[in-house]
Formats: sequence, C-alpha cells, structure tokens
Amino acid sequence: MNALVMRRASLFGPQTLGAVFIVLWSSAWIAGKIGLEYTGPLTLLEIRFAAAALVMLLIALLTAAPWPRSFMEYVHLTVAGLLVNGLTLAAVYTGLNDGVSAGVSALIAGLTPLFTALAAGPLFGERIGGGRWAGLTIGLLGVALAVANKISFANGGWEGYAITFLALAAFVAGTLYQKRFCSGIDLRTGNLVQFAVAGIALFIPAVWFEGLRVEWSQALIVSSAWLALVNSIVAVSLFYFLLRKGEASRVSTLFYLSPPITAAMSFAAFHETLSPTALLGFALAAAGVYFGAGRTASASTTAPRR
Repeated sequence: MNALVMRRASLFGPQTLGAVFIVLWSSAWIAGKIGLEYTGPLTLLEIRFAAAALVMLLIALLTAAPWPRSFMEYVHLTVAGLLVNGLTLAAVYTGLNDGVSAGVSALIAGLTPLFTALAAGPLFGERIGGGRWAGLTIGLLGVALAVANKISFANGGWEGYAITFLALAAFVAGTLYQKRFCSGIDLRTGNLVQFAVAGIALFIPAVWFEGLRVEWSQALIVSSAWLALVNSIVAVSLFYFLLRKGEASRVSTLFYLSPPITAAMSFAAFHETLSPTALLGFALAAAGVYFGAGRTASASTTAPRR
C-alpha cells in the first residue's frame, strides 16, 4: 500500500508537473503563431483572456470556489495578473511586431531564471549555492545555442528591444509578487480575477491600435481555444501551484526548456530547421534545469508567512 502511495506521489510530484507545465507553456508560441495570421496580437490576447475568464467563472461557480477574503487580496491579484498576463505578453508581442526576432526575444526571456534567482535571495531568503549558479549559467548557454539560428539584430529598433526587456522585468516581478502575496488565494477565483483584469486592461489598446479586427476561421478558433484553456488556465495554474510548493528560483529554471521545446514543436508543426547546435542547446538547457533546480524545497521553509 505504501509503495502504491509513493508511486502515485511520484507520478503527480513536482518534477512530473513541472515537465507537463513547460510543455504546455511552450505550445503557446505555436498556437499564437497560427492565431496571429487572422488577427492582431492585442486582439488575440483579448480573445484569450475573455475566453479564459468565462471558463474560470463557470468552474468557480460549479465548484463553489472561495472568493478572496479582502479588498487587498483583490489588489494583489490585480497587480500580479497585470504583470504576468497583461504587460508581459503584450510587451513580448509588441517587441516581435517592432522587428525583434523570435530568437532574440527567446534569449531575453531566457534571462528569467537568473533575475528571479538574484531577487529571490533577498526577498525570500532562498539560498543558491555554487552548483545551482553553475546550472543557471549552463541553462542560459543552452537557450542561446537553441535559438542561435534565429538570432538577428538587423530589423528591430531600440524601442523593440526595450519593450522586450520590459516584458522580462514584468514577468520576473509578477512571478515574485504572485509568490509573496497570492499564494494563499484559491487558484480558481484567483485566476478568474487575473484573466479579467488583464482583458480589461488590454481592451482599449486593442481597440485603439487594432480596431479588434478579426478574420474568423476554424484555425483561429482552435488556436484561441488552446491559448485560453491549455495555456492560460492549465499551464498558468500549474505554474502558480509549483510556485506555492517550491522556491521561486528553482521553479523559474524550467523556463530554460521553453525555447528548445518550442523549437522542437516548430520543427514538427512548421518544418522549421532543427540544427545540431540547437540539439546541443536542448541538452545544455536540460542540464541547466537539473543542476539549477535541484531538489524541491519544502514550501514551509521557502514561502514567507503573511
């Protein structure tokens, strides 16, 4: 009986959930690329957040999920949601639209684990030894190799790169804010609030810059459904769950695997090239995650009490 319980715990443990999360998270690039053929980036995000919020509202009502208990919990959810969902994704898409190559965008996003580790020490008292710093460095090198053939500085102006770094800063700040202030809030109603505020915040920019123009098609409906259900609801919920159970710096190392996994998905979906250098980068990124994450610490020793 104990062996069966241990096997089940291992099956649904942090390592397995982390692997599922990063695969689902990486698939957003594929679904997004398909969806952007039929609408603008802000409009696509508007569709994504509106659909995700409606689904989460239904789930919250059917399961009688508890709502935030105070005004400040709504404020914390709003801040984290605007950073992680609204500002991060809008800035990434805007940077790509301004000419920043997908490779450079992925490389900048690959700095997430390093900056999260730097901030998590003073904020949460997370201790990062030499082995984990080595893992973080190896992982970043792996990301660089994985996207090397996509790196180009020919088209993007400084504005595009500035807003891409803004996306990085917003995501790191949102990750740390979520762990610090939102870990005790139910994920069902918490996600509902965050998707709703992100959709509201992006509505006027989507109308102003894109006129909410949409060329409806089966491909757009499928890609939007995937972005809303799989990426926004399942992947984000898994990410927040992992943040609650482990250190922010350890969980963030999973993002080293996103560019290589996305490259592999692009190879399968769009027949994009997957060079030996990219495969080497995949291996180094995986090694970086292994050494950078290490054993998952107990949530009771890493999450600050409020």
